[in-house]
Amino acid sequence: MHKTKQVELTFYKDEYSKALRRFVLPPEQGQFTALPKEIENVIDGQHRMIIVTNDEPVGFFLLHNTKRVQEYTDNPNAMLLTAFSINQIHQGKGYAKKGMRKLKNFVHTKFENCNEIVLAVNYKNSAAQQLYKKVGFVDTGKRKIGKIGEQIIMNLKI
Repeated sequence: MHKTKQVELTFYKDEYSKALRRFVLPPEQGQFTALPKEIENVIDGQHRMIIVTNDEPVGFFLLHNTKRVQEYTDNPNAMLLTAFSINQIHQGKGYAKKGMRKLKNFVHTKFENCNEIVLAVNYKNSAAQQLYKKVGFVDTGKRKIGKIGEQIIMNLKI
């Protein structure tokens, strides 16, 4: 019987930078998101989040509490999730789902005023839509046109 690996969410740390720069995605996924190495400079209100297992980064996303959030919701206490990815060599191991299942509690603990997380997922990215639904995100019914087509706006109440 193999031991289930512990999966945690954490804020970006410099010690993860080398591993994050090595992230790769298959082309069909890369069109929908940004790699961590493309997001090394963040502005105030952007938080680089890492999904780790055994202190190794396996996933990445950004949480925003910037003006950009207003493009997706009228809620002044919402945060926006963007640039979600799991490094290709770690895909299919449940890290995305385990990491996202920890999101609600993590945000509740670290961002006490936040009561909603919103995201936009491309209409063609059915794998990501399924993941977000499995961890509690719901389709808000809103749509937005992104760089490569229609995006579904989803949210998770905290």
